[in-house]
Order: sequence, then C-alpha cells, then structure tokens
Amino acid sequence: MNPIPVNEPLLDGNEKKYLISCIETGWISSEGPFVRQFEEEFANRMGRKYGIAVSNGSVALDAAIVALEIGKGDEVILPTFTIISCAAAIVRAGAIPVVVDCDRNTWNVDVSQIEAKITSRTKAIMVVHIYGLPVDMEPVLALADKYGLYVIEDAAEMHGQTYKSIPCGSFGNISTFSFYPNKHITTGEGGMLLTDDELLAQKCRSLRNLCFQPEKRFVHEELGWNMRMSNIQAAIGVAQLERLDEFIARKRRIGQIYTELFANIPSIELPLPQTEYANNIYWVYGLVLKDEVSFDATEVMQRLAQKKIGTRPFFWCMHEQPVFKKMGLFEGESYPEAERIARRGFYIPSGLALTDEQMERVVLAVKDILK
Repeated sequence: MNPIPVNEPLLDGNEKKYLISCIETGWISSEGPFVRQFEEEFANRMGRKYGIAVSNGSVALDAAIVALEIGKGDEVILPTFTIISCAAAIVRAGAIPVVVDCDRNTWNVDVSQIEAKITSRTKAIMVVHIYGLPVDMEPVLALADKYGLYVIEDAAEMHGQTYKSIPCGSFGNISTFSFYPNKHITTGEGGMLLTDDELLAQKCRSLRNLCFQPEKRFVHEELGWNMRMSNIQAAIGVAQLERLDEFIARKRRIGQIYTELFANIPSIELPLPQTEYANNIYWVYGLVLKDEVSFDATEVMQRLAQKKIGTRPFFWCMHEQPVFKKMGLFEGESYPEAERIARRGFYIPSGLALTDEQMERVVLAVKDILK
C-alpha cells in the first residue's frame, strides 16, 4: 500500500519551460527577469501596487515589522493560534507579542477580544488568516483606524482567497505570503510582501538586499538581510500563478468531497464550508476531535501513520511555547479555545495532487480509528 503524503504539489504546467529559460539565459540569481515579473503579476492579482519577493514567508514578517519601525517596548496584537514565525518576528525586533484567543468555529482570531488588548503601547495588529477562512477584517480595520494602529496581514495560506469579494493580501499597511510547497502557489521556498505604500515598498526592498545604497553600495547606514528570491524560484512562481484559479477549484473540490464523506461522523468537528464573508478555500483540511473522544490528535496521527497516511498537527499556541515562557512572556495566561484545538486538531492529506481514491482511503482510515 503506497503512502499518502500530507501534501504533494502540482508542477506540471510551465514550470519546466521557465526553468529551462533560466538555465539557457544564465539568469539564475535574484537579478533575473522572472523576479520582477512574479512580483508585478502577484501584486496585481492580490490587488496591491507593490510586490517584494523574498526567500520565505517568515523573513517577510521580519521585514514587515522592521519596515513599520516596530521596536523595543512596542506591543503587537496577534492570535495565539498561529505559526511561531508571527510572534518570532515581533520578539526579534524587541517588541512585545500580545495574544488573543481564537474563534471556536473559524479557528481564526476572535476579533471581539482584540480591543480589550489595546494599550498605549500597542503599535500594530497582526492578522493571520488560518487554514482556509479569512479573518473578519472590517472590525479589525475599524479598530486600527480608531486607535491609529498599523495592520500587518499574514495571508500566507490565502492565495486567491477573498473577504467580501476583496482579495486577501490587499488589507492593511502591509501583507505577507509564503510559497512553501504546501501552499496553493509554491516556489519551493519563498515569500512576498505586498503594500500600496511606495516608501514601505522601498524600505522592504532595501531590507531584503542587505540595505545596500545606490551610490555607495558597501557603505551601510542600516542593517538588512539577504532574503532575496532567486530567478529560478520566481520562474516556478510565475508558472504556478498562471494556474491559481484551477488550484483554488481543486482545493474546494477536495474540501467538498471530504465534507461529504465525513458527514456522518459525530465525534469530529469539520471546517466550516463558509461564513457570511467568504467560502472556505481549504488550504488544508483540518479535523478537531470532540471532547467525547478519549484520546487526542497525537494518538490519531500515530495510528494514521501506521496506515501510511500523512498528517500534521495544528499549530501550538504562542502562549504555551517553551521558548517564550523562558523569556517570561505570557505568564499565567490561558486561552481555552486555542488550547483545545491545538491538542485535538490535526489535518489530513489535502495537497493539490490528491486523488479521489486517496481521499476515500483517508476517510475510511479515520472512521476505523474513531469507531
């Protein structure tokens, strides 16, 4: 019986053609033409003026924080249920992450709890769209306007998703994306910053390129990073972007099939198919074990692994991360909804190359474990 990977990308479009072009022309570095093409086409698709391609989504967050001049003593509000890259970028800048619990149904940040976290030191709200449904953006943007706060939109998992028909990645002061292999669009590794602010875009371009100066290249007024995207990566990105609508349709079909096949299993919570502002894009298909199940997600994943089915756990809460506890952060804080799904949630194979037969095998295996 062949293993079913948790993710397998589709690379059967123009990827090979464009990669051959890179090799034949010798343009393999970040100076190649595919980088600018990918930046412009991706920014246009997401409704932004400027795109800055970088080496991965995590460093995109680092650059966003620094470009907005968020630093020592500043507070940034974010969900506790997210990947560590979000909080790490804040901590590295000397700022303080302030976390909020998640909504039980969407798994996104509970926007009704954000305002209570705002203080005189709050400088930004970092929005993170989780797993397939976007955050309810209107109240977040209203709070940012009311208190004069920046909005950083982490849309790493939202390629092609919309909020009230407006592209995710087009909200706030600056947005970030990831192109890791499990994303709708992949470049292997890679990321992108998007903004409508020309000065912010210039700052991000400088930060990604060691803050070289136009006139005195090796004389530095600021410290940046080498977080450039190569022409080879961008070539794959251009080919992937050409198929984004197809990929979205595939993901939604996977979500629909799983939802139908899991419909009669009362012991698990399924992803919401839609909210009043968006239809689920099913970046991954997550399952949450209800309290009546006597074991946790770790046990289910171990049993599925024995059946050669790949899985991944849900994110672990930021307020429970050992590295942050050692720093004295989040002492005595508890966020029950996030803690619950972190322990009882996991996602099953949901990559673009997944077949109907593989989905049926996954569902049968989960049913067998939970019966």
